[in-house]
Amino acid sequence: MKRLLSMVMAAAMALSLVACGGTAASGSTASSQAASSAPASSQAESVPASSAVSASEDTAALGDAMRIAGLQGPTTMGMVKLMKDQESMESPLYDVTMYGAADEIVPLLTKGELDAAAIPANLAATLYQKTEGKIQVAAVNTLGVLYVVTTGDDVASVADLAGKTIYSTGKGTTPEYVLNYILTENGIDPAKDVTIEYKSEATEVLSTLQSAGEGAVAVLPQPYVTAAQAQVEGLNVALDLTEEWNKIDPDSQLITGVLAVRSDYAEQHPEELEVFLADYRSSIEWVTANTADAAQLVAEYGIVAKAPLAEKALPACNITYMDGADMKQALSGYLDVLYQQDAASVGGALPGDDFYYGVE
Repeated sequence: MKRLLSMVMAAAMALSLVACGGTAASGSTASSQAASSAPASSQAESVPASSAVSASEDTAALGDAMRIAGLQGPTTMGMVKLMKDQESMESPLYDVTMYGAADEIVPLLTKGELDAAAIPANLAATLYQKTEGKIQVAAVNTLGVLYVVTTGDDVASVADLAGKTIYSTGKGTTPEYVLNYILTENGIDPAKDVTIEYKSEATEVLSTLQSAGEGAVAVLPQPYVTAAQAQVEGLNVALDLTEEWNKIDPDSQLITGVLAVRSDYAEQHPEELEVFLADYRSSIEWVTANTADAAQLVAEYGIVAKAPLAEKALPACNITYMDGADMKQALSGYLDVLYQQDAASVGGALPGDDFYYGVE
């Protein structure tokens, strides 16, 4: 179980943090393993691919396969049906490669060796600034994955956190900014009214929870929360920080992941991109409607170590599909909150309107 927790932690933290360090797991390896492994359930294979198959058949002659990267975590979970569909195609439209860390994806995307990537939202904004507008965001794929967990029963609202010690990862990154924002907007001064102890890894948070005794409080991302509940007796989810964000600012949303695309690719291959987005939307819709079968594919592609864990975690990973004006409104508000706390977290400035693909 300790090994399982470590694997889950790596996947979860790759998405909840934007720190670019670590070793990637090549998705081409994941793809070859998937091809030789047992197929997913018959239900997964028999679901009508109203988007993926029909759109793919109509556009098979559009060009080379679109090169897409995903991180091993929630932002790629919604892509598994699309990935599975490609295996049965004579000429796949999409070449999806899985990585364990964002620092492996960034140079490939900026050099044009990838066409699109599912990455953390603020990383996309940072790359937009560093490439002078050559990276756009085409869709939001994951809302918030951060949760307040506790071994007690006295935290039912953000107000109940006052006076508590909170253990968390992510000092100087998204988890810190999100937690500070939600505390502040609820009248709690993060520097005075609570004690926040930041740990370098989620495994340290887990160890602290185990030794701190009843009533310990922590902030952790999914799917690590689900795995941690198997290790810490009585650990329960007290607050969903995505819901708490919505209470504060219903016009924006807490966002973890987006699909970033190279502007050059979007301009030169508009038809291919539109087909992919339609396929991607349908894949996400299938995943959210077919949790058990989706969990099998999530495990098959190595995104989460075990299907039972993936099945429990999927509903809490807030996988979604959002594009166009809705995407711009939700994402721009989120990035603005990060910018107000630390401009460097979004690349030093808020992105311009051209950051949002497909929005006039």
